[in-house]
Amino acid sequence: MIEWITSPGLTDFRTAEAWMEARVAAIHAGDAAECIWLVEHPPLYTAGTSARAQDLTDPDRFDVYATKRGGQYTYHGPGQRVAYVLLDVGARGRDVRAFVQQLEGWVIDTLADFNVTGEIRAGRVGVWVQRPDRPAPLPGQIAEDKIAAIGIRLRRWISFHGVSINVEPDLSHFDGIVPCGIAEHGVTSLVDLGLPVTMGDVDIALHRAFAGRFGEEPVLAPAVQAAEDCA
Repeated sequence: MIEWITSPGLTDFRTAEAWMEARVAAIHAGDAAECIWLVEHPPLYTAGTSARAQDLTDPDRFDVYATKRGGQYTYHGPGQRVAYVLLDVGARGRDVRAFVQQLEGWVIDTLADFNVTGEIRAGRVGVWVQRPDRPAPLPGQIAEDKIAAIGIRLRRWISFHGVSINVEPDLSHFDGIVPCGIAEHGVTSLVDLGLPVTMGDVDIALHRAFAGRFGEEPVLAPAVQAAEDCA
């Protein structure tokens, strides 16, 4: 059973980290089910294990949190759906690359629900969309923007951290970092692409796409339980 939890409001980042740490230990011990946890955070920057100091261009803008997930700097804030993925990768074959590809496919399938074509690029983390309406970075190329980020960590083969999809965040908040160390491309969101999409719409698409990509149907936790468990 995979428990699907959605927390209302904005969740403090360190509170989320502590909750994930405890849940990972409980999953490994067999005391809790695997979990997909959907949250929004207040505006903040996180630094992954590969973050470079020069990519934090405005360090006083928002709180900055060092994390042990993979990747570089990223932004979280209102209007962005963060999906924390606490799953037993050991029970799924211990193939980390295949697991990350499943997460990428999950995001791509979710975007496809809104007729958005998400794509993966070699050497660039996350999910990207082409922007033929934007100036080309080089002659003959098509501009591309990042719409989703992916960064995970494993402990005893249990994953945590996860993916984030830009639904309707303030895109100017990304200006304080070089997102994932990539300066030559921009950042976009579903609403920026002209789609009147709500967070609830994205949550429904995430649920549907997860079942299709992983072949497992998460069990929805009651809203009141989610608020209590994840506060």
